[in-house]
Amino acid sequence: MDVDDAQVATYLSSLPSYTSAIVANYPLIAAFIAFFLAQATKFFISWYKERRWDFKKLLGSGGMPSSHSATVAALATAVGLQDGFGGSPFAVAMVLACIVMYDALGVRLHAGRQAEVLNQIVYELPAEHPLSDTRPLRELLGHTPPQVFAGGIVGVATAVVAYLCKMLSTES
Repeated sequence: MDVDDAQVATYLSSLPSYTSAIVANYPLIAAFIAFFLAQATKFFISWYKERRWDFKKLLGSGGMPSSHSATVAALATAVGLQDGFGGSPFAVAMVLACIVMYDALGVRLHAGRQAEVLNQIVYELPAEHPLSDTRPLRELLGHTPPQVFAGGIVGVATAVVAYLCKMLSTES
């Protein structure tokens, strides 16, 4: 069976363009932008406070503002703005946002506090103890209420600005 270039081109053009669909997915883009804005904010806050560049802040969890909260708040807001606040997609996104924010505020915050206590206990063990050389647990896991709230504000603001940009670009 001989296939010419025109047939290949016709076949390829008939396939769905997943890349363009993802790039045009406003809620997804708003969520990613909010995540990166929150992480960048942590990075610069860390530099301002400590006067050194800590590149771990670009991907690490914990700190001000909560990037988890920013991401899910942007997602829920964008879904609401795009599809309406009365539909099932917004309800799903809002429930997801509430679960993630509650988890960041509750479970992860307390797990971080427990890690602090456990690290202190291990630090005070005598050198001959079998656990004295264990690697310390990560302590900065969760968020305080102001960090979660600030992340939510970053997310909502990002989604609204992205929505306005989208509306302005479709008018022209």
